Amino acid sequence: MKQILLILILIPLGLYSQECDCEATFNWTKKTFEENDAGYQYIIDTKGQRAYTLHNQSFINKVKESKDTEECGQLLNEWLRFFRSGHIGLEYIGLSANNLNNTASGEADDDLNAWETFSIDQNKFKEYLEQKSVHDYEGIWQFGGYKIGIKKEGATYIGFIIDAKTNLWKKEQVKLKIFEQDGKTSSIFYMLNRSEVTSDNVSLYGKNNLEIGDIRLSRIYPKLQDNSPYRLAFNALNTRLPFMEQINETTLYFRIPSFTGTPEKMAIDSVIEHNKEKILSTENLIIDIRNGTGGSDEGYYEILPLIYTNPIRTPSFHFYSTPLNNKRWLDFIAYTGMAQEFDMRFSQEEKVRLRKEYDTLSRHIGEFVSFDTTAVTVRTYDQVYPFPKQVGIIHNHRNGSTDEQFLLDAMQSKKVKLFGRTTMGALDFSNMNRVSSPCNNFRLWYTLSKSGRIPNMAIDGIGIQPDYYIDEQVPEYEWINFVTKILNQ
Repeated sequence: MKQILLILILIPLGLYSQECDCEATFNWTKKTFEENDAGYQYIIDTKGQRAYTLHNQSFINKVKESKDTEECGQLLNEWLRFFRSGHIGLEYIGLSANNLNNTASGEADDDLNAWETFSIDQNKFKEYLEQKSVHDYEGIWQFGGYKIGIKKEGATYIGFIIDAKTNLWKKEQVKLKIFEQDGKTSSIFYMLNRSEVTSDNVSLYGKNNLEIGDIRLSRIYPKLQDNSPYRLAFNALNTRLPFMEQINETTLYFRIPSFTGTPEKMAIDSVIEHNKEKILSTENLIIDIRNGTGGSDEGYYEILPLIYTNPIRTPSFHFYSTPLNNKRWLDFIAYTGMAQEFDMRFSQEEKVRLRKEYDTLSRHIGEFVSFDTTAVTVRTYDQVYPFPKQVGIIHNHRNGSTDEQFLLDAMQSKKVKLFGRTTMGALDFSNMNRVSSPCNNFRLWYTLSKSGRIPNMAIDGIGIQPDYYIDEQVPEYEWINFVTKILNQ
């Protein structure tokens, strides 16, 4: 089974129709979650029924009064946080009747088109940039799926869309602003839904790396010769693809941004295959999984033999059987639902196994079922490689789900030390499922399984502590150097 960690974003879009009001959505969410989530009863037993009753009472009047999709979604997500912070959420997926009417009449598009714009001839802008002798924030920058031009007007740098891989942002619309006043610098960055993120931290690192708060942009024009020591750090934090780089003769660096699915696993395995000889002949290996997305445990399986020293013990997990939960097995077999959405394809042999598991689950409705033959799975490998001698894994508070399972497996090797900050704490209940609301305007995400680790080694709400805590005085772009120095001492 595949574990998927999702960050859910609610998009504010108008009012509900009467048939899809917030109270009805709340009642559906509450009933569906109570009857199907693998962690529901555990939290009730832990916090107590009275605490849950009081929690519900504190929300019911707010829910009844809510008439707005954004407010309702925020309320219901807040209600869900009683149970845990990760592997849970309510996602806005569609428009109610009123919203559909607004969109048909063009009101939603009018709001997008009315956004502030900045017009400039791009050819002349490039000529201007080429003639500059001093380089500052002005330039053409890449941020995710956005290509952003930044031009100074008076004391303000205006960042405008040149190209965007989303129809929610249009060419020439203003995406950011940087202000310089009285020797101080501040910024506004507009997110996908136009919400503002402000920061007093605006810094150039080297010539081609711009940091605005937690947002990092890479200069793509003009591309300047840059010998900055922060080049690797910014490449690592901006990349969507895994890569490996030699830091010095004794240290290799392996960046893994995601374990999400089959393409990511293939990319990780490819990097390992092309660098295996180097890995097994270099003293130190740094693996950087900061800001991970969770994903599939299979994504890291090819790493484990390289860092292995002794048997890796993993408590089994147990699936909560309900008719709604068990339907996911049928979706996997038929390649429908989540299987199709995440392109999860199974061989004929795997489909036979899935059918047997479905039949077993169907005979145990209302119970937890494990498909493992033992309470703890023990993974061993035939060989302990002499190199790498030391492995440092870098992680932060954004690592959860499969990222945390990787850390739990890897840290059982005597070679491995963890560096960074406490992880997210989203692992005890996993294997996410999703179901659409009756009005098909929201989608509830919840979990199907619980780990055999709990309650003796709970991760949810706690996280995994590093062996070496990297404190706030060490900026994130210095973390690789921090770990390198320790491994090479």
